[in-house]
Amino acid sequence: MISKTTLGIASLFTLFFTLQNLKAQQTDDRIYQIIEDVSAERIESDIRTLAGFGTRNTFSDTVSETRGIGAARRWIKSEFDSISSQCDNCLDVFYQKDFVTTEDSDRVPHDAWVVNVVAIQKGSKYPNRYILMSGDIDSRNSDGSDFEGDAPGANDNASGMAGAIEAARVLSKYDFESSIVYVGLSGEEQGLFGGQGLAQYAKDNNWEIIGVLNNDMIGNIEGVDGVIDNRSFRIFSEPVPPTETERERNMRRFYGGEVDGISRQLARYVHKTTQTYMPEMNPMMIYRLDRFGRGGHHRPFNDLGFPGIRIMEAHENYNRQHQDLRTEDGIDYGDVVEGVNFDYAKKLTAVNAINMASLAWAPPAPNNVEIGGIVAPSAKLRWEKVDGDIAGYKIYWRDTTAPQWQHSRFVGDVNEFTLEGIVIDNFYFGVATVGKDGHESVVVFPSGTFR
Repeated sequence: MISKTTLGIASLFTLFFTLQNLKAQQTDDRIYQIIEDVSAERIESDIRTLAGFGTRNTFSDTVSETRGIGAARRWIKSEFDSISSQCDNCLDVFYQKDFVTTEDSDRVPHDAWVVNVVAIQKGSKYPNRYILMSGDIDSRNSDGSDFEGDAPGANDNASGMAGAIEAARVLSKYDFESSIVYVGLSGEEQGLFGGQGLAQYAKDNNWEIIGVLNNDMIGNIEGVDGVIDNRSFRIFSEPVPPTETERERNMRRFYGGEVDGISRQLARYVHKTTQTYMPEMNPMMIYRLDRFGRGGHHRPFNDLGFPGIRIMEAHENYNRQHQDLRTEDGIDYGDVVEGVNFDYAKKLTAVNAINMASLAWAPPAPNNVEIGGIVAPSAKLRWEKVDGDIAGYKIYWRDTTAPQWQHSRFVGDVNEFTLEGIVIDNFYFGVATVGKDGHESVVVFPSGTFR
């Protein structure tokens, strides 16, 4: 016989679990405020300032106060310093640099320092966990080695750099558990030198990077094909890390995961967060490291095993990229301010800001996720619990051909769970940690198996 007391305790437990589950599913009003706070006017002002330096070629003038990459990077640092002064010095702002010579590449016209501008907003609970948003400082014209001719680079990539500065203005008003890095990278056009330098710096300093959001061209809405679209954008991500081991390759052959590397999971996270908080936007998952045969500044981080993606406009205008300023046959060439849509740049800046905030407020992802259930009617998962006060964990699964996670179940603060009736052969699975405020970690694909 079951007593009323026992039934009461069971009911209370059910109610508590239900409330925890509801809280784990909720949205955060602060995210909507972040979207509202991003300013198209400030982004426009910053793009105009950056384009106004005439050229920001990596090897251009470093002495002038009005022209060249030296003036540009000093201005960027002054902006980060100003933002920091308004948040009780919440940003650690510094130059990170590496020396390149003509022997490093045939695209290096003379020896020079490649200088990045870095601003770190330290997390309160996990200061060594980092989310990065990068834009590129440098620009180029038709000849990437021409360090004297005009190269305003309004969209490529003053737009991404202005976005990183604006994100710092907005997010510096909040406190986060993990650290956020806003950075201007140099040397992109000549060989991704700035990204290589900062990625190595992060590795040497044992940074735990949970995501790199590389923003390269986020301001153009009119494609060279005539398509005009101010809502779509692309998320480029590689399928699996280039650093994977032979064991990991063998596991993929038998257990799957060909499109489930850490960068692909980061891309799915950005896609999901955007659709949740900015449903008017159309994020496009592109299953490729970057545009066909090309590269961006997330690649050096990928090369060292860090998760990184590229966020950019959906429709490019090649008449405005890597072009000398000129008019031919009635067509205006060159990357000038008039080709940038500032409201669109605001939207993509907001996409970055809300994803960095969500990740920085989320608890760490579970470690050592394993899966079992071979020749069984149910899928079993287990993982190592993270430290700290969390809501619990959520298991995700999807068809093996589906691009996004289709199903999920919040399972509470446990370290293993069996999905009854879900056959392991027919789906892919992953696990995310859920914080008390509902923010989730990136989904972790199983890295091992058990019986």
